[in-house]
Amino acid sequence: MSIGNSPEDERPFEDDREEARPSIGRALQQARIAAGLTVDDVSSATRVRLPIVHAIEADDFTPCGGDVYARGHIRTLAKAVHLDPAPLLAQYDDAHGGRPAPTPAAPLFEAERIRPERRGPNWTAAMVAAIVAVVGFVGFTAFKGDGDDGSKTQVAEGSKPSTSTSPSPTPKNDKPEAPKPAPSDSAIAAAPQDKVTVQVTAADGKSWIHAKDHNGRQMFDGLLEQGESRTFQDSEKINLVLGDAGAIQLYVNGKKIDDDWEPGAVERLTYTKGDPQAG
Repeated sequence: MSIGNSPEDERPFEDDREEARPSIGRALQQARIAAGLTVDDVSSATRVRLPIVHAIEADDFTPCGGDVYARGHIRTLAKAVHLDPAPLLAQYDDAHGGRPAPTPAAPLFEAERIRPERRGPNWTAAMVAAIVAVVGFVGFTAFKGDGDDGSKTQVAEGSKPSTSTSPSPTPKNDKPEAPKPAPSDSAIAAAPQDKVTVQVTAADGKSWIHAKDHNGRQMFDGLLEQGESRTFQDSEKINLVLGDAGAIQLYVNGKKIDDDWEPGAVERLTYTKGDPQAG
């Protein structure tokens, strides 16, 4: 009786790595939970509608409206929960037939064909302007010459020149003016010390902002466009959620916060009276 491997022993080992890798929706959900965010937080921060966020976390990409939109939503949600979007996009492409084809460039060529032709300079208008300038200069010179002849004739006929005394010139003050004080870096530089005052400015782009007082009452919940500011004040504490912290500039109790937040980062902050210190 020969001893050998049975057919079951000759089967190749199955690769369990694919089974160990979570799905796209599962990976996004786990990262969101690890970041301490709710589905409402992610929807408000990314402007992706709530039903689409729920569907993507359930690995249902039908509501996205196509592969291009689905890839865009995956990238946006991954950044909001601090996840690298590249592996998720590769995983999506593998499961949906590869990356979508690029948009054809035909509209660009059409735009080039209908671009208006350049016109040369208007030499006629330039010549007319030059002639007018020459005529004006000649007339001014002639008028000035007539005035000089009249003054000379008056002196020759013996008329006495006017003896009116010209006003003495005002002495100049050679001392340099004292430099004016520089404006305050913030409109809340003189914030009262018995309260906490926070000024939020969307300096480098728009961002969703959520603010509550020490009792948990909502002070603001909405989107700040670039350049807009909001100032919040409470007797004890202010809680903030910044949808895109990299676009925000903060002043707390009259002092600028110099934290270097990444673009697209979601930050939860708490400030109280005294020196600005994130809770």
